[in-house]
Amino acid sequence: MTIQYHDLRTFIELVKEAGEYVEIEDADWDLEIGALTEASSEFLADPPMLVFDRIKGHRPGYRVASLTVGSRKRAALSMGFPLDKTKLELVRLHSTKIKNVEPLAPKVVADGPVMENVIGEGGRNALDILQFPSLRSHLHDGGRYIGTGDSLINRDPESGYVNLGTYRMQVHGPDLLGLWMSPGQQGRQICQRYWDMGKACPVVAIFGGDPLVFQASCIKFPWGYSELDYVGGLRGTPLEVIEGPITGLPIPAYSEVAIEGEVPPPSEQAHDEGPFGEWPGYYTGGTRGTGEPQPVIRIKAIYYRNDPILMNQAPQWPGAPTHGVAQRAGLLWDQMEAAGIPNITGVYFHTGYLIVVAIKQQYAGHAKQAGHGVISCSAGARNGRYVVVVDEDIDPTNLKEVVWAMQTRVDPATDIEVVEKCWSTPLDPRMPPENRAIKDYTNNRAIFYAVRPWTWREDFPLVNRVERSRLREVMDKYRDILPFPEGV
Repeated sequence: MTIQYHDLRTFIELVKEAGEYVEIEDADWDLEIGALTEASSEFLADPPMLVFDRIKGHRPGYRVASLTVGSRKRAALSMGFPLDKTKLELVRLHSTKIKNVEPLAPKVVADGPVMENVIGEGGRNALDILQFPSLRSHLHDGGRYIGTGDSLINRDPESGYVNLGTYRMQVHGPDLLGLWMSPGQQGRQICQRYWDMGKACPVVAIFGGDPLVFQASCIKFPWGYSELDYVGGLRGTPLEVIEGPITGLPIPAYSEVAIEGEVPPPSEQAHDEGPFGEWPGYYTGGTRGTGEPQPVIRIKAIYYRNDPILMNQAPQWPGAPTHGVAQRAGLLWDQMEAAGIPNITGVYFHTGYLIVVAIKQQYAGHAKQAGHGVISCSAGARNGRYVVVVDEDIDPTNLKEVVWAMQTRVDPATDIEVVEKCWSTPLDPRMPPENRAIKDYTNNRAIFYAVRPWTWREDFPLVNRVERSRLREVMDKYRDILPFPEGV
């Protein structure tokens, strides 16, 4: 299981070989690309990667890639896994790989493709981030967003820890970006340390990193664990980075577009941010969610490859997922096992609000331990709403099976537990206005114990479903007659 790509371009070539690539010309950055991306992920069972060229108002060759890992196969390809694995098998492989990864520190190099074009300090021409085809994806978005498939890099001034995180970035002007970072996010904590000293926080932002870099920036690792080291460990070779000429921060050398800049204290400079359609399926966060102007990035330099490719990861409503496999479920699986919860047979995120964990029950209280483990481990602690604990005969990636277990194994009076005041975010559309006003960014969680009751589990009625092995056998046998999907 090896990673066969080193940047977004070589990943796209692998996707082409797998037959999951479609190129589209002359689409409009204003709503059309966003609508076509959402339609593809909502209505196509395995949507292809969409690469847009000759975008309205922009130079030919300045492209946008949507749904980069929007199918099961591309999710497998991004991690170097076999393409014939099921979703749950891919989550388990991901969990195992995370558990066994040996971090490799980045390798500093003198130059790289991202430096093919330099604008700003040390370069020519005026700063203009608008030359790249940033999108307005949703009807009521407050502007264009270049920061959806992005990674922001900053360094803690006290410990030297370098963090990689994904935060939405609105284009306010040719040299100014808006930045939304939810409270508690590590990138914001680092910024706050600079602001408390009355200083601007130096930052690097990349747009169009390779899928491993982007995935790492979306995962919530413990403070001090380097996402850049994690990427090197997963790939088996150090990530090549260039020391930023202005900030000294690492810039992944094969990024498509990168900027160096600074985030001043909001008391010095801030800007209304949003609205922006977020992952819960609502316009949340930003100025609308907090009532306050939000931080900005003052751009000092822009670096980019010839014919750059931006990665579009604009959130869509949960019925149109942008990821073919919820890979962060592997991180939660690993964390729960590390916390001592035994016999976990599956973990899956259907949305940020619905997490399912399957266990093979070993003792009274095992299901409750698993349910509370989900909301306690860092990978599942933030943003959630519902946790469902199921038995090992339920595939947690299969929502039909999960709902069936909830319908038949849950007694509403005894098997639903509410846990109050959990870690949340202003992105939560159900957060009461009075909570937002006092910055009480918490919510309540419901845990459904959709398992056979421990004390009479042996007397629970037998299931009458055909065994999965037999289902797969007949599907394989008759696939040329009936269009059964692969990887189930």
